[in-house]
Amino acid sequence: MKNIEKLNRSLTEFYDKMSSWEQSVVKDTPYSLAQIHTIEVLGHHQALRMKDLAEKLAITTGTLTVQIERLVAAELVERVADPQDRRAIVVVLTEQGKAIYQQHNQLHLDLVKELSKHIEPEQMAVLLDSLDKINNEF
Repeated sequence: MKNIEKLNRSLTEFYDKMSSWEQSVVKDTPYSLAQIHTIEVLGHHQALRMKDLAEKLAITTGTLTVQIERLVAAELVERVADPQDRRAIVVVLTEQGKAIYQQHNQLHLDLVKELSKHIEPEQMAVLLDSLDKINNEF
């Protein structure tokens, strides 16, 4: 089997396992996976315009609007004036949203620590570089 085929299988298997793990993490919460992903992106970026947030989530602004309405109603996010352009609106996490982000992010960190415990530092550096290159292609 060619390396590209092996990489394809490995990436597909990893994606499937990660998706399954994500579903198991949110199944006992009142939030959907899409809502948690929105919180996750906002947690990483602090504040984003709707268009930028939709791009990062790879969804339409119409879909995001519905998602944000639900998160506003749940008091996890709020819309505020953009500090650089007071005519524009950005979406930010509330304190409750930040707490959910921190909890979810800690679950990710714990998983990554567990998954990488047998990876040597040199291998980790190569893996990080490779993933950065792959992510930059998107």
